[in-house]
Formats: sequence, structure tokens, C-alpha cells
Amino acid sequence: MPGIYLHIPFCRHKCSYCDFVSFPDKIGYAEAYMACLYKELKMRGEELKDYTFDTVYFGGGTPSYIPPKLILGAMNQIRKCFRLTKDAEVTLELNPGTIGEKKVEIYREAGINRYSIGLQTAIDEQLEDLGRIHNARDYVYAAGLLRGENFSTDVMLGLKNQTKEDVGKTIELAAACGSKHISMYALTVEDGTPIYTDYLNGELPDADEVADLYDFGRALLAEKGFERYEVSNFAKPGYESRHNLNYWKRGEYIGVGLSASSFMRGKRFTNTFDLDEYMKCIISGFYPAVTGEEVSEPDAKFEFVMLALRTKYGVSFSEYEKEFGRSLADDFPTALAKSDRWLERDGDRLRIRDEYLYVQNSVLMPFLEEPRPRD
Repeated sequence: MPGIYLHIPFCRHKCSYCDFVSFPDKIGYAEAYMACLYKELKMRGEELKDYTFDTVYFGGGTPSYIPPKLILGAMNQIRKCFRLTKDAEVTLELNPGTIGEKKVEIYREAGINRYSIGLQTAIDEQLEDLGRIHNARDYVYAAGLLRGENFSTDVMLGLKNQTKEDVGKTIELAAACGSKHISMYALTVEDGTPIYTDYLNGELPDADEVADLYDFGRALLAEKGFERYEVSNFAKPGYESRHNLNYWKRGEYIGVGLSASSFMRGKRFTNTFDLDEYMKCIISGFYPAVTGEEVSEPDAKFEFVMLALRTKYGVSFSEYEKEFGRSLADDFPTALAKSDRWLERDGDRLRIRDEYLYVQNSVLMPFLEEPRPRD
């Protein structure tokens, strides 16, 4: 079933690595922005009234930074304008430095039943270097407020001076605090961000060092009962992110808010990145999407394979043929031959071998080069 993504572009402070559309100095726009987001929800709801949605995800920015009544308002508008399943998964991203008891009460009233906490690391010196507004103690406090709730924790690899011991401490803390899900991913260094200087100066771990950190973290997570179900995502049984699984299964989703992306009815489209333009479009009754395209069959085939191979489930030969009317072997003979040493077949499914997960881009490159239109 499709999902709904809402982008909340406000934060207290821009992290040194952040390349997302977010504004640390425009919280005064929050109520006006959310009023526009409510209107966009109504517009999209009228267009998609025949759909039933299974997940809702508030991302940012820092959704927990804005007044919680605005999150409650968004959920009320979603229920008014969209059809949700009774057990819909509703996730809110939060920063440990922006949470309190009253906010959690309102989130529960809104129906939030899953949280994603941006810890990144349990080492305070590394948090300070990243420009985070919280410390490890703030994370413990936030996790305590969410005791008994379903929450995920972000763990970042590839930080300055980061060691295996640091990664271990971070994972141990998240597990001890009751996290049911851990997203463990490498720092992405983007040109134009403050941390790019550290990269240019050779102060960040290289690719091999990050791969070692990943292998160490993956083994520790397995010991703690977290099963890998996607390259960067690990969960206790039954606590996989349904919203993210929908992405990896190439499911449909509608994005609302600034810079939000969507994939519906075979088309991909993205909203404007300009805050003023977004609000002007919505107030005038126009959709704020600035890019849009039909997904071609070659692109659809590659996406199907690429997304499936990121997961523990791998790509299904029978599901591929059902989707495209051709066999995987017919469409990707060269890629399958080139990638054979990295892949393993288990009945109907083809998976990346565990030892090659961190070099998945090399595994997938032959598939990117080979898709071609139907004969």
C-alpha cells in the first residue's frame, strides 16, 4: 500500500553535514507553512480519494522542533482527506534536544506510533563536531520519554576520529535504551557543507575504514538481536519500517511539503525547493511540483532490481517476470554474469552476499548499464 511523506523544513541549528532543505532561522514561518501543507494535503487527497494509505512519515528538518499542535493538525487533516488503514504506521523524526513530556503527550494524541531519533553517535565530542544540538544524555532522556513506544535510532559511521569502540558504545546505548530499530549508515559528505573542509583535509575515515566500521557494527547488531533487512537498516523481529519497506519494494508514495518527492501512477515528481514559491503556489491553488516524469520501462526494471537487492529479501525472479512480462535473465544476461561472484541464489530469489553489502554500488553498476526497452 502507498505511503504519505510530509516534509517539515525547520530546525534549531543546521548540522555541519546537512544538505537537506531545512531552515534554522525561519521558525516564525512554521504556522503559515503548515497551513499551506494542510491545503496541499486537501488538494492531494481529492486527487487520490480512491487510494488507501498504510504509512505516514514526518521528516525534515526537525519535525519535533515545531509546535506539536501543528503535527496534530496535520494528522487530523490526513484523516479527513485520506483513507488510512486502521493500523497505519505513523513515524515522526525527532532530535533529542527538542523533546519534552508535553510534546510526547500531543504526539500520542495525534496518533504517532513510531519515532525515529537522530542520535548519530554516543560520543559527545563527535556530536559537537557535527553541529548537533544534543548530547548523549539528551538521547537517554528522549528514549526514557518514549519507554514502551516503538522507536528507531540513527547511527552514523565515518565521523572524524571515530573508532570501533565508539560505534560499539553507540549501538550499546541505543539497545539498552529500548530502541527496536537501528538505521546505521555512512556520513555522506556534500560539497558546500561545513564538514566538506574536513573531507578535503583528509580528516575523515576513508572508504575501507568505514567499511570496517560497518562490518563491526553489523556483527554487534546481530548479537543484540537486530536483523538486517536492508543495507543500512536493522530491526528486532516485527519492527521493520513499513514506510521504508514500501520505498524498497518500489511502492507508491505521495510527498507533501517543500522539496517532497512522490511516485504515483508511474510518474515521479518533486515539489519546489523554494519556500516562498511553495507557499505562493499553494495559496494560489496550484500544485508546487517543479519536476515530473514518466518512469521509462528500462528505468523501472533497474529500479526494481536495485531496490530489491538492497534488502535481505533480494529480487524475485517470478515477481520480476510478473511485473514486466520478461525474465530477469533475458533482460540482464551480461549484468548477471558480471555480478555472479557477488550474488547468491536461494530458490526464486537472488541476493547480494553479506560480505559484499557495503560495495553494493559496484554490484549494481552492471545492471544500470544494461536495461533496455521491450523488444
